[in-house]
Amino acid sequence: MKKDPDLESALSRNRRWIVNNQIKNIILRYPNQVAPVNFLQKKFKTLDLQGKALNWLKKYPCCFEVYLVNDECYCRLTKQMMFLVEEEEYLKDSQEPVFAERLAKLLMMSTNQRLSVVKINELRRNFGFPDDYLIRIVPKHPEMFRIINYSGRRSSMEIELVSWNPNLAVSVIEATARKQDSEPCFSCSLPSTWVKSWERFHEFNSTPYISPYSDPRGLVEGSKEMEKRTVSLVHELLSLTLWKKVSIMKLGHFRREFCLPEKLNVLLLKHPGIFYVSNKYQIYSVLLREGYNGSELIDKNPLVVVKDKFGELMQEGLHEYNRRHHLMNLEKKKKKGMILRRPKEMKDPSTDMSEQADQGGDLGGIFDPEERKRFYKVLFDDNAP
Repeated sequence: MKKDPDLESALSRNRRWIVNNQIKNIILRYPNQVAPVNFLQKKFKTLDLQGKALNWLKKYPCCFEVYLVNDECYCRLTKQMMFLVEEEEYLKDSQEPVFAERLAKLLMMSTNQRLSVVKINELRRNFGFPDDYLIRIVPKHPEMFRIINYSGRRSSMEIELVSWNPNLAVSVIEATARKQDSEPCFSCSLPSTWVKSWERFHEFNSTPYISPYSDPRGLVEGSKEMEKRTVSLVHELLSLTLWKKVSIMKLGHFRREFCLPEKLNVLLLKHPGIFYVSNKYQIYSVLLREGYNGSELIDKNPLVVVKDKFGELMQEGLHEYNRRHHLMNLEKKKKKGMILRRPKEMKDPSTDMSEQADQGGDLGGIFDPEERKRFYKVLFDDNAP
């Protein structure tokens, strides 16, 4: 698939704040929400980061406040960060009914109306579910869900749908068609010059739409009808996510539950007008084209807006850190009598989380092939918005 610079940018945007989001959660779970820097240093290993945690934290003065007590460094979140944490928690509370409906939709698309808790956990942040959704959401809706565990093992725990709600069994495609008083069909977001792709899309779109909430067990594997249903299902799943994107590998874990083909990425590549498939960071991801205008989400969930604010705050702190160190270096060079020559084009040192900071030193060389592979394995395990 030809690379789209805007959508490639959208796929990489989460890396701006994913690591700091994990550090934020570690600090919030620590007693009094103050963590020793030495403790965070140990946690750096779980994030596949090397170097000194203290140096990393100091790069984001708007996010983390580091102070000294009895020769030991501690870290807590800044007031600006705590304000965003409170805003995020408020939104999670207010969106509990939305989360419940979203979870019900996932169960309704599965063949047996039940899904493994372990597998849902892999995608919970894609759908915006809070980490404690099992105790925050599921018990409050006994008319919708129940937890089953026939073997008694924790890994075999499942959430099962109690009752089918026909009002929820309506896909985004069908809801849009009802508003427009038309037949449900997909939209294509490709340049007009892609003539052959448009022809294939029109041929695919001319056959009747198959709802992702319909029972797929009567369809023949490999048939056009099954392909239509699979495309409908992936479209609906992406529509339910916060960022309209997900890892194809993680989707593949639900192959049996959602009747997905073994080579899902091959099928998705056949529909470039609906999906954008990328191998950025050596991990295949699929993005819903119609969800974006350029690199920007068209419909931003309130949780995404808060996470964007987090990214802006982090970027602000990094910019401050880089400017301060730039001025310090200039002063040192002046004292040494060095002649400074201004380059013709000077890149903003804070752009994209500081290229220099990201590629070496305190980050431990995550752009080394092996380090990068481990780093992004953690990153995509969330992680986004």
